[in-house]
Amino acid sequence: MSGLRVVVTGATGRMGGAVVEAAVERGHEVVAVTETAPMDVPDVDETFAGSDLRAALENADALVDFTVPEASLEYVSTAAEGGVPCVVGTTGFDEEGTSRLRAASEHVPILKAANFARGVQALLRAVGAAVEALPGYDVELTETHHNGKRDAPSGTALTILDEIDDAREDDPERVYGREGDHLREPNEVGVHVRRAGDVRGEHEVLLAGNEEVLSLTHRAESRGVWAEGSLDAAEWLVGRDPGYYDFGDVLGGEGT
Repeated sequence: MSGLRVVVTGATGRMGGAVVEAAVERGHEVVAVTETAPMDVPDVDETFAGSDLRAALENADALVDFTVPEASLEYVSTAAEGGVPCVVGTTGFDEEGTSRLRAASEHVPILKAANFARGVQALLRAVGAAVEALPGYDVELTETHHNGKRDAPSGTALTILDEIDDAREDDPERVYGREGDHLREPNEVGVHVRRAGDVRGEHEVLLAGNEEVLSLTHRAESRGVWAEGSLDAAEWLVGRDPGYYDFGDVLGGEGT
């Protein structure tokens, strides 16, 4: 695809910086948005403060957002008013926040994903198939991220848990960590969260029963994986009808 004009919010953050770098390498024109005053961003000529987003969005083809829920909702709302498609990688939205994103998608195409790694999409499909094929097996989910990640469990972990729920015939109960003296109930799905160092992201689903263990794991080695995926999403989203999409749609699914 020929170069796009891409607005990247949170451009000086870990993920925002990775998106800027990947977009420049792809030949896109990047407009950087920082939370407060405009700051120098390598290889970027135009920078704006978040309060001046409307000016940053002028002639933009897409907005890519990896920030925090409060800021993200403001950015998406402003972009929707300006008719600019949005790729949202921010996680940690509550029910009201998700509703606001869906409302904005009535005006512009919005692609919201907890994870932009292609391998995670493969993991989701594999988890669903494995849970369906192994009824009655105990299921445990463990996720690990860097010590600066705020939301727990991760958005990706919650997406995996939803996939597990859809694949099981019973009514799964999510148990976060384990403490005390009690037996594991058959319908429990254990959820374990670790935060340490600079771990990019690792998710493991363990299924055990019938004297066997199946472990499905995805590990991201670099934030560039998600940055590249978010740009795949932005390129795919341009020209789409208003609607609420996810990364699976980019890889061959249908909009929701």
